[in-house]
Amino acid sequence: MKINKTAKDLWEPKRRIEIVYQRSLRLIMRKLEKELKGKTTLASILKTIKKFMKSEEFNNHAYASAKKMVTSVFTDEGKTWRTAANVNSKGRQIYEALKHEIDTTPIGISIREQTERNATLIKSMPERIRVEITDIVARESINGRRASEIAEDLQERFPEMLKAKADLIARTETSKTSTALTKARCDNLGIKAYIWRSSEDGRVRDSHKKMDDVIIFWNDPPSPEALVSEKNVGHYHPGNIYNCRCYPEPIIRLDFISWPHKVYWNNQIVRMSRKQFEEVAKLAA
Repeated sequence: MKINKTAKDLWEPKRRIEIVYQRSLRLIMRKLEKELKGKTTLASILKTIKKFMKSEEFNNHAYASAKKMVTSVFTDEGKTWRTAANVNSKGRQIYEALKHEIDTTPIGISIREQTERNATLIKSMPERIRVEITDIVARESINGRRASEIAEDLQERFPEMLKAKADLIARTETSKTSTALTKARCDNLGIKAYIWRSSEDGRVRDSHKKMDDVIIFWNDPPSPEALVSEKNVGHYHPGNIYNCRCYPEPIIRLDFISWPHKVYWNNQIVRMSRKQFEEVAKLAA
């Protein structure tokens, strides 16, 4: 049990990367907030947002922030893999893979994909704000409020509105990037499965409590909500849905697992012996 606890702590994401990313995105949004200050009409507000979206400074900052976050996750997880290799029978294989992984297809592609995806999401923030503002104005106009009053209210709401957009992306996308890079490294090493780990606190949703400590095959993501009779929102790996703080712990060595163990198989969670798991693992090509 002590070994399992150590492994679990080892793979837990480092929140400092999310915090740095959050600060960078908030800085971008504060620049937009500054541009919007004093705008008294809907037309001037929307024009300012559009101009900001097209600015070279904004687009460069978006890409730089995305690249720094992805690179930080990649580097930090590399240290985790090297630590895991020290107590693992696949140690030499892991070390060799880490030395050449930038040139390998799964890792290189994943780094580029995560950087581009995050840059695109950052660039979409002003547009999402523009849509939200348009909706607010439409609702308030129906209620008979004057445009000048609505614009005044918007000036008060901008700081929290912009901050919320930045925080949501930082919180969700850091986890998604971490899971994507972990999967890419697992693909590179031929590791087929992981253990779903939750943050084990009061904020964990019921569907994710159900998944905690369950073995999952990378090629068969579960639908946690469906397993607890909630609305099915799709199949996904830990960290790949909004506000999810769960993470995957790659199964590098079966000796570290207490058997029998919970395994997600055929759309349900079942208990398997090590022998049973090794048999179904052969099917998870």
